[in-house]
Amino acid sequence: MGGETDGVLDFVTVTVADLRLALPLPAVRAVIRLPELVRIPLGPPSLDGLAHWHGDAVPVLDLAGALGRPGGAAPTRETRVVLVGHRSQMGGQTGGQTVGLRVDAMAGILRSNPDRIDPVTQEEGGLDPAMLDGLLRDGPATILKLDALIDRQFGDPAEMARTDRGSASAAAGFGPVPAGGTGAVGGSKAGIDRQALLVFEVAGQEFALPVDRVREVLPAPREVTRMARSKAHLLGVMAVRDRLLPLVGLRALFGLEEAGGHESSGLAAGRRVVVVRSGGGQAPVGVLVDEVREILRIDPALIDPVPPLLAREPEFEDLDGIARADGGADGAAGGGRRLVSVLSAERLFRHGAAIGAEGGAEAGAAEVGGQGDGMEPARPADGPDGTGGAGECFVVFRLAGAEYGLPVSAVREVLRRPDSITPLPNAPDFVAGVLTLRGEVLPLIDQRRLLKLPAADSRSGLSGTGPAGLERGRVVVVGRDGLLVGLLVDGLSGLLTVPVERIGPAPAVSAAQRRLIRRVASLDVAGDVAGAARLILLMDADSLLDMDRLADLPVTPR
Repeated sequence: MGGETDGVLDFVTVTVADLRLALPLPAVRAVIRLPELVRIPLGPPSLDGLAHWHGDAVPVLDLAGALGRPGGAAPTRETRVVLVGHRSQMGGQTGGQTVGLRVDAMAGILRSNPDRIDPVTQEEGGLDPAMLDGLLRDGPATILKLDALIDRQFGDPAEMARTDRGSASAAAGFGPVPAGGTGAVGGSKAGIDRQALLVFEVAGQEFALPVDRVREVLPAPREVTRMARSKAHLLGVMAVRDRLLPLVGLRALFGLEEAGGHESSGLAAGRRVVVVRSGGGQAPVGVLVDEVREILRIDPALIDPVPPLLAREPEFEDLDGIARADGGADGAAGGGRRLVSVLSAERLFRHGAAIGAEGGAEAGAAEVGGQGDGMEPARPADGPDGTGGAGECFVVFRLAGAEYGLPVSAVREVLRRPDSITPLPNAPDFVAGVLTLRGEVLPLIDQRRLLKLPAADSRSGLSGTGPAGLERGRVVVVGRDGLLVGLLVDGLSGLLTVPVERIGPAPAVSAAQRRLIRRVASLDVAGDVAGAARLILLMDADSLLDMDRLADLPVTPR
């Protein structure tokens, strides 16, 4: 029951709606203010979302809703989250899972003798006696049976275990897919080994880098340490996980600077930094871009060298070629309606080295003048083989305000959402229709419908017909062994390499969620002193390709 000291039991007491409840003190791990929450789909109605606590993703329940009281009340200054230990091996974790209970306020800590606790013989305040452990006379307060309460919300742990055993993959989906891949997108039908390119936009123009040279994509920092007397496109350095990343601006490099504008101004206004991985032990380099657009797989024959007349100009030395991309998901291969400039990673490294050299010179001058210790040189963040060290690489996309990830090996490409989708009669509700991708029919899964998330607001621009200038949805193409599906998502965040120690099992809030979302990545937010975290829900690629199992997902009614 409670924590016992010399026969006395200890409880943490809280208020929820019109109830005064007691929680056994040994089960309480911490009491915190309401943190920022990330919504996790396919959970019970009482689930508020996931919170970051000491490196773990913790599910947070609205305790009022879990007890059958009207939930969802607006938080106040008194709102708290009580973190308790649950005995079930949720999410594959042994030793118990931490669960948060959102309460209206803390009442205090209460000590009581066992003879001052009355048994529950009938409903107390409209509560189910199966979730109660007794009545404290000294409170007065009702003692909650935490394990019974949490099990009722999240489902039978035995059913979770059966779900785990029923899936072919428990973690990262299927194994690595060759660069050309299998199936129509990879080009096995035509014997084409396609090149994967990450496409981004700068000042309305499209540029690209090979996916295998991209380490991750980060939000642009609010401030950049600028080097004195450096060239305009050498923006300076930014801090990334206690390391210094040289930052190159493409606007100035290619003469795309807005009139009177400065590349380094307004960096936090939605811009991104594409981190280019080194191939030989060099420190990575960041490229400041306006927007990450898509991942394209293209026939290398459609990547032409820079025309000789232009190749003699200094600014074109930074290009490896020009890709003749098609017009989108429904375009014909080789249509050439889009021209994408493919950047040279090697040239970008030389620019990064120039920032480091100028920074070192400036630091030396400062030291001579006795005005500082100079700038610490950037330390290589990649492993010796250029793989980014011990980590996994994911394609990260946005959906209903949360971020989701799929292993890069599972993703064939990422496309802009087409203007029209052909409906598919008698298909499951979550199948939005089909589209033609280079002569092959691709079924499209509406991720919002599949995950029982709210429909996109028609004003958001996600439908492809919304107002101009707003974010347009994307299609994430997932494939294996000739099987292909397209996932309709809100937008693309980019690529991200996550250290293995920052990836853990996702809390199992339902059997349906456990089948689709098995892991979660928990990352610190760069430059945030308040300890905020970025939680990314990692989806199981195999499960997304199994239409029969998707149609049979057991979903908790909301």
